[in-house]
Amino acid sequence: MHILLADHHPIFRRGIKCMMKDHKKFQFKSKIDDGKNLISGILEHNPDLLILELDLPNSNGMGSLREIRSIFPELKVLVVSSHPEEIYAVSSVNAGANGYISKTRPVKEIREAFIKVSQGDTFLSEDIKKQIKYRQNGSILKFKKLSIRELEVLSLLSSGKRNKDIAQQLSINEKTVSTYKTRLLKKLNIDNIADLIHQSRLLHITN
Repeated sequence: MHILLADHHPIFRRGIKCMMKDHKKFQFKSKIDDGKNLISGILEHNPDLLILELDLPNSNGMGSLREIRSIFPELKVLVVSSHPEEIYAVSSVNAGANGYISKTRPVKEIREAFIKVSQGDTFLSEDIKKQIKYRQNGSILKFKKLSIRELEVLSLLSSGKRNKDIAQQLSINEKTVSTYKTRLLKKLNIDNIADLIHQSRLLHITN
C-alpha cells in the first residue's frame, strides 16, 4: 500500500515512517509539504492512502479535504493533525476523511488508525466516540452544530485574523466573512464578537 504523507514537519514524517516500519504493507514513497502541490501530488503519485495535516501551508484545511474527496472519491484519507479532536474529528469525517487522529494520541492508537483506514473502515478515537454518544455539555453541542465553513471562519477569527486575512485564506470576499460572523453570533446566541472569540478559545477552536 502506497502512502502519501502531506505534512510540513520533517520530524513528524520521520516519526510516522519509524512507527510503521514493522508493517511491511505500508510503503512511504512520497511526501507533500505545501498545500499548493496537494492535488498535483496525488495525481502524480496515485497513493492508496493519504495522511493529511489540516494546517498544511497554502491549504484551506477543510476546504482542501472537500476538494480531495470530490476529485478522488476512492482515495482513503486519514487526517493526522494537531487540531483539537473534540471539534475537528467529526467535521473532518463529514468533509470526506475516512478517519481522524490527533498527533497527541498514543503510538498504538495511531497505528490502529492507519490499519483501520487502510482496510476501508472509519476511525475516530474512543474518547471522541464516547463524547459523541454521552457528552451533553450545551456549549460543545452548540459549536458542533456549526458547518465546516463556519468552523473555519471561527477558527481563523479566534486566532486573531482580520476579515481581510480570513477572506484571503478561504478564497471568499470580505462581505461573505462578515455574513459568517453575523451567522455565528445568531447560531451560538452570543451578543458580540469579543464573547464569541472568548468562548471559542476556551474550547480551543483556534488554528
